[in-house]
Amino acid sequence: MKDRNLIEDKYKWNLKDIYLSWDEWDKDLKRFKELVKEIPKFKGQAKKKAEAYIELEEKIEEISRVLDKLYLYPYMLKDLDSTDEIASVKMQEIEMAYTDYAVDTAWIAPELLEVSEETMKEWIEKYPILKIREFPISEMYRLRKHILSEDKEQLLSHYGQFMGSSSDIYAELSISDIKWNTVKLSTGEELAVSNGVYSKILSTNRNQDDRRLAFEALYKSYENSKNTFAAIYRAIVQKNVASSRARNYESCLDVALENKNVPREVFLSLLEASQENVAPLKRYIELRKKALKLKEYHYYDNSINIVDYNKTFDYDTAKNMVLNSVEPLGKDYQEKLKKAISEGWLDVFETKNKRSGAYSLNIYDVHPYMLLNYQETMDDVFTLAHELGHTLHSMLSSENQPYPTADYTIFVAEVASTFNERLLLDYMLENSDDSLEKIALLEQSLGNIVGTYYIQTLFANYEYEAHKLIEEGKAITPDILDGIMETLFKKYFGDTVVIDELQKIIWSRIPHFFNSPFYVYQYSTSFASSAKLYENLKKNPDSRERYLKLLKSGGNNHPMEQLKLAGVDLSNKEAFISVAKEFDRLLDILEEELKKIKLI
Repeated sequence: MKDRNLIEDKYKWNLKDIYLSWDEWDKDLKRFKELVKEIPKFKGQAKKKAEAYIELEEKIEEISRVLDKLYLYPYMLKDLDSTDEIASVKMQEIEMAYTDYAVDTAWIAPELLEVSEETMKEWIEKYPILKIREFPISEMYRLRKHILSEDKEQLLSHYGQFMGSSSDIYAELSISDIKWNTVKLSTGEELAVSNGVYSKILSTNRNQDDRRLAFEALYKSYENSKNTFAAIYRAIVQKNVASSRARNYESCLDVALENKNVPREVFLSLLEASQENVAPLKRYIELRKKALKLKEYHYYDNSINIVDYNKTFDYDTAKNMVLNSVEPLGKDYQEKLKKAISEGWLDVFETKNKRSGAYSLNIYDVHPYMLLNYQETMDDVFTLAHELGHTLHSMLSSENQPYPTADYTIFVAEVASTFNERLLLDYMLENSDDSLEKIALLEQSLGNIVGTYYIQTLFANYEYEAHKLIEEGKAITPDILDGIMETLFKKYFGDTVVIDELQKIIWSRIPHFFNSPFYVYQYSTSFASSAKLYENLKKNPDSRERYLKLLKSGGNNHPMEQLKLAGVDLSNKEAFISVAKEFDRLLDILEEELKKIKLI
């Protein structure tokens, strides 16, 4: 693990682009509170006069833009160091201030809905400043049955900070307080197995016993607190169910879908299509088992390359590869990506108490930031391309959309990221004359289908089943959650994978389950969408502009409609089935390559 103090600034976030100091943050917090005090004067007026409503909208936007910075600054500092006491205090301060704000503004939506839809349409046509807000305003009317009376909205707002506390507890338990176990590998090396170290061992260590040791070390770290993790998750699901019922939704799933105007049938079709087309997945595992000469195949064997390919990619090399790979998207896209990788927008390496994984987030009035835990593996290169896809999506949205429609929905969020991965795969295949590297790259592509489509759909199925338990008045315990996972893994993998006892507790180490319920299914829908859009680009380079238009559209329409305009229709089950067909096609190529080098 690198000492953060020894890492050059060019590999760290430059958070001074947000605030130069906590003094500046404190001044903005004071400004935020002063702005909030101005909101009550619009009560009773905004519904009567368009001019008052416009002034209210402008004030809310001003508050929101300040709030973005106030919240994300301590959030990001805490992600860099979960033990940062000042960041923890400031996070609590802004969360409490936001809760008060939510209470003070609870009257707005119910009161505005007293304005007839016909009158609101007249205001929108008359005033350009409302015209740019037409889509979010129309959404308020579409979802009006889920907006409660003023007193009920105010009551729910009082619970805002509390409703997020379970996720905060999970973060503390899984990052700050977790104890990593140390293992001694066959090489004699002793390592504390954190999430980052675990990923590196699984993807580079060809000794199955070493991979098993790493697996057991990591998963026992979670198993040691399995009852607490289950209690946290139970609280989160209970909160989700309570919230959905309070707002007149039929289920937690409908909360996730209806807000984006995504038909329930799309979600259910995804689950059905993936389970009906697991034959290529099982074929893939059997092929890997045979080529790797394994008597038993375990889930922790999924990341190691079939061929002895442990090439490392230093970060600067990886940056150039990703930059070159996006050439098909045009000069402007390349220049924006060059800017993103050169100006302190990334925090690259794993450091003590840093959050695991990777992400990209955007601050409209600043720029996007990306978090990595770069370990120099091929997978890390693809992760870089993935997160830069999000970042470029954010840049294009922010440049082409006003603040009210700049945020794209989660439903389309993973399109740009997985599209970039496909570009990188093509680039690396075209620029390699190493047959072993080509096999490793084919495996990278196949692994993406497994991890981004099948596994994320499996996880979505898990969330669906777990939430139904509470909705039906049933219990949640560690054993019950383990049982759901075991059943699903058997449905997807059959007998091709040995399901270890510790494997069942994988639910405890998936942050999305605890932070963003019903997020993961959108990896699968986005993966299917980007596959179709990429196919369109390969067949017709002119389709590039339709794709870039999607990235520029932010949140100015329903995501299903945005995708249709770009060239993909997810209401057709064939979009999901085509992923399995592509999987089979790539397996055919891989099988032939393996025969050439006599591995099978």
